[in-house]
Amino acid sequence: MSLKAGIVGLPNVGKSTLFNAITNSHVEAQNYPFATINPNEGVVNLNDERFDKLVEIFHPKKEIKATFEFIDIAGLVKGASKGEGLGNQFLSNIRNVDLICHVVRCFEDNEIIHVEGSIDPLRDIETIEYELIFADLDTVVKRLGKVEVKARTSKEKEAVEEFKLLTLLKENFEKGISARLIPLTEEQEELIKMYNLLSYKKVIYVCNVSEEDYATPENNQYFMKVKALAEKENAECLAISARIEEELSSLSKEDKKEYLDSLGVKKPGLDVLASRAYHLLNLSTFFTVGEDEVRAWTFINGWKAPRCAGTIHTDFEKKFIRAEVYSCLDLFEYGSEKALKENGKIRIEGKDYLVKDGDCLFIRHG
Repeated sequence: MSLKAGIVGLPNVGKSTLFNAITNSHVEAQNYPFATINPNEGVVNLNDERFDKLVEIFHPKKEIKATFEFIDIAGLVKGASKGEGLGNQFLSNIRNVDLICHVVRCFEDNEIIHVEGSIDPLRDIETIEYELIFADLDTVVKRLGKVEVKARTSKEKEAVEEFKLLTLLKENFEKGISARLIPLTEEQEELIKMYNLLSYKKVIYVCNVSEEDYATPENNQYFMKVKALAEKENAECLAISARIEEELSSLSKEDKKEYLDSLGVKKPGLDVLASRAYHLLNLSTFFTVGEDEVRAWTFINGWKAPRCAGTIHTDFEKKFIRAEVYSCLDLFEYGSEKALKENGKIRIEGKDYLVKDGDCLFIRHG
């Protein structure tokens, strides 16, 4: 499975600059509203030090990292749901993403226009959130019209439960409350997935700070306000400098490390973004290794071995027999698979085995 994220925000907050940094694709990023009109899409490899070490050990013919797909849509403005700016015509492009990266401007710069005329990240977040809610309200109202009659006349349990959920959503949307903040029963949490609501998706607030605040974002009052909001919502929040990330994206591995060291930063913001996304979506990584190929695979925590095998090939799940398993950390400690065998570190696991982050799997199937 591949992660997919939608990048949203007001115009001129750094969305396209961030997208450039993520994908190194150099899309248009100008100092005026709506520089991005058509959605930009890009797929990037996820950096993982464990993957790099596995490559050093096996020297494979092929190296395939896990990937992250980003979709950058035109900036939204207040009233987009009513046609202001470019309207919300591009929101359909992010209906199928796994999470939303909400880019928020947290820096002062008189040379870069702000559509509201001042810097206020909480106001900006509210503006975007309302537009997502209004788009969802339209979806719910349309569905409610189809379900209401059936629920009242047939009294079918499924129709009645859906009518209750839709009514609950409508009432909260009209109060400006996002779907992800509405308390739901387990049954409702399963049912709501069918609507693909934008305001129900997990959110990472990406605070675009100045180069001066990149290493010490806690000194940035705007960032701290967004961080407090994220904690309240159980969302993720991180500070980056889109401009620095864009510069880093064009550097070699050695030059990038030197630049980060000079800034007093251990990891690029984009690596932190990927890590936070995994945490938010409850994801982990397992590996398949060998001389032919070293490959990283993404899975949801709690998946058993056959389900993970199915991400490699659907037949592997259906015809799963067993898996040979060891931790990549044990491999790094002992140095080779031969040493792992000699020290009893390679296990045979069956269909009930819960795969762990960093496992190396060799699948046996019929």
